[in-house]
Parts: sequence; structure tokens; C-alpha cells
Amino acid sequence: MKTSSFKIKHLTVALLCALAVPAAQATDFFTQDSLTGDWGGARSDLVKSGVTLTGDYVSETAGILNGGQSYGTRYAQQIRLGATFDLNRLLDAENAGTIQLTINDRRGRSTSGDLVGNRLPIQEVYGGEYTRLSEFSYTNTLFTPQLQYKLGLLAMGNDFGGLSILTNFMNAGFCAHPLSMSGGSGWGNYPNAHLGGELKYTFNDSWALQTAVFNVNPQQNSESSRAWKPFAPGTTGYIVPVELIYNFHSDLPGQYKLGYYFDSSNVARIDQPNRRSNNRWGAYLLADQTIWQSDALRSQNLHIFGQATTTDKATSTFSHWYSAGFVLNGPFAARPNDAIAIGYGRAVYNSHSRENAVESLRAKGELADADLVGGLDIGEQLVEMTYTLQATPWLSVRPSVQYIKEPGAFYNKDIKDTWVAGVQVKVKF
Repeated sequence: MKTSSFKIKHLTVALLCALAVPAAQATDFFTQDSLTGDWGGARSDLVKSGVTLTGDYVSETAGILNGGQSYGTRYAQQIRLGATFDLNRLLDAENAGTIQLTINDRRGRSTSGDLVGNRLPIQEVYGGEYTRLSEFSYTNTLFTPQLQYKLGLLAMGNDFGGLSILTNFMNAGFCAHPLSMSGGSGWGNYPNAHLGGELKYTFNDSWALQTAVFNVNPQQNSESSRAWKPFAPGTTGYIVPVELIYNFHSDLPGQYKLGYYFDSSNVARIDQPNRRSNNRWGAYLLADQTIWQSDALRSQNLHIFGQATTTDKATSTFSHWYSAGFVLNGPFAARPNDAIAIGYGRAVYNSHSRENAVESLRAKGELADADLVGGLDIGEQLVEMTYTLQATPWLSVRPSVQYIKEPGAFYNKDIKDTWVAGVQVKVKF
């Protein structure tokens, strides 16, 4: 009943917004950039004066076709509202910088948690079901336009460790950061925000180097009472990512990222449970390369992507993450803004975590269960295929089919391989 009320509530809001569009704008309704349009010119006037208002709604509904732990369907949603303040325009000044404010609200239920029991979340927008401040930051340049800094409360994953091409998927394993980062350190992805600062130097059109320092506070992510309290206690340390970015410019462009991160948090060791580690670390390589470009249609091209990560096996339940796949933009001449995406990923469970689980069962005399757990695969595998239907500039509908192999690997459970069907809907306000 609660899930249904979410659907009805937000469908009603969308319909009311659509009905509110004046008849004079009816011909522009399906071609305008956002659902609510230009507000009779007021939105454009705000942009000219230095204020850009944004908003979007995303829903992800997924159900079990076969396997898992039980049949059913779950719905999750996210509403995001943002405002960008261009201080150069607002203050009629030079080099005054930019302020970004973002508020995020998530609701719903988890298909992975409720029905399957796997580690790689089937719905990317599930997690942290409450309203929170997701960014309040200030951005400017320092000494030279090539050196940019950002300070405040923000999600480090917005600027580090991601590939935009991977937003074509619904499973969080792909979209848009390897989960081994946040699953084995204080790394924070949207909508989880932390206090910190970033520094990026752009050498030229091809090369850039960036780093940052962020506060690590696990309680900030897990407790709704901390949603508006960036200075709340609970800090365990700091995390420093360093990322080298290479943009390959040609008729077949590409982007490559090599990164490393160090977390100073003092945490329990997995390989030696009675001891603690005074830090943890990880590294990653990300690649997005265009391998075909249509001569007749610029929006029609084929990308291949790949991800590889490694983590500190002493402290992370993830050992490695690998993925590869492709995205075909403009699959049909009549649908230049649609896309087809297929990806494969494998999350490797830390062998020390498996050994600890087996030893715990044996210590309790549960020998049969220990043998069962010891024989499970050491990793969870994922295959996803999506088709993105860009119905209008402000509305996209993305059907998804996912196959999850060894879904119980990270929880030491024997769970049947699972087929999942889902759909993601995005609306730009």
C-alpha cells in the first residue's frame, strides 16, 4: 500500500504540471527541455541574472522473473532539487565563483534486499530513504583558469571515479562508479555528502590531474538525523583520492581515468579479526572509448567501456571489481537520442571474509553449513541490458533486464541465480 501511494502521488504531480502548461505553449510541450518549461520566460531571466534552478524525478521498479529468494516487485524513487548561483552575474564581478545547492529525497523498497539477497543493488536510486542536503559547495579558480578548487559539503563521487556513459544502466554495480570504492573505504557517492575540498589542474585539452580531502563519517550516511548536520560527530578519519584523467581527442574520442585513494580511518582487519588497521586504500582504472561513429548522424556511435579496481584486502569485503560492455547511441536513424547498453561485471568477495565465515560455522559445530559456504563461488556476477527511450527532452523510459549469478556470494548464502526485469523513468522538471 505504501509503495502504491508513492506511485500515485508522483504521477499526480507530473500530471498536474503537464495540465498547468498554457495552451499557447502546447506545441512546445514535447520539445522543451523540461517538463515545466520556461515559466513564461521567468526561468530564462533567472539564468541571465545568475540563478539556474533544476529538478528531476527518477523511479526504478524491478521484479523477479526467476530465482532469488522470493517473487515480487519493488519500487524506489528519487527527487532532486538544485540551484546554481553564478556569482559573476549576481554580483556583477569577475572571478567571483559559483555556489551549488542540492537537496535529495529518496523513498521506496529494495528489490535486492527484499527479494534477492545480493550485494550489487538492482535499483541504483535505492539507499538512504530520507530527505538530505546533498551539496552546498563553492567553486572558483585559483591563480590561473587552469587551477580550479571546490569547497564545502559535497559527494566526492560526483567528480571522482565515475564514467558518465555508465548512467545508461539501472544496477548500481554499473551506474556510475565501481561499488568496491564505497564498499571498502570512506569513499562517498551521491547522495552521500561529506565536508571536503577538491583541487583540479587542467594541463590542456587532453590531460588533467585532481585530488581532494574529505571527512570520513560513516554515521553521516546511515542516520537520517544527520541529514542536515554536516558537522555532527562520528569522524573516523579522512580520505584522499588522486585521479589522472586523459581525454583522447579524435574522430573516435575516449576518456581514461587512473585513480588511487587513501583512507586514514582506523578499522577492524578482516584477515586478522583481532587486530585493527590504521588505514585502508584502493586503486582503479576506468575507460570509455568510441569505436564507431556514423558519418551520416553525429549522435549515432558505439562506445566500449571497462573498469578494474583493487582494494586493501586487509579491510575491504571487496577484493576486486571488473566490468566491460558497450553502449550504442542512436541505434536507429529515427531514434537518434535513444541508446542500447549491455554490460558484464564481476565483484570478487574477499577470500579472508569467506574463510572467517567458514571458521565461525565450524566453531559452532555446523559442519554441513560450513562445507556449503566453503563451496560457494567467491564472486557475484552481473549482466544487464537496457534500452533508453528518450521520449522527449525531459522524459526517458529505460527498460532493463538483469541476470545475477551467484547472488549470495557476499553474504555466504546459496541463492539461486536470478533474472530481473525492471524499468527506470526519468523526468526533468
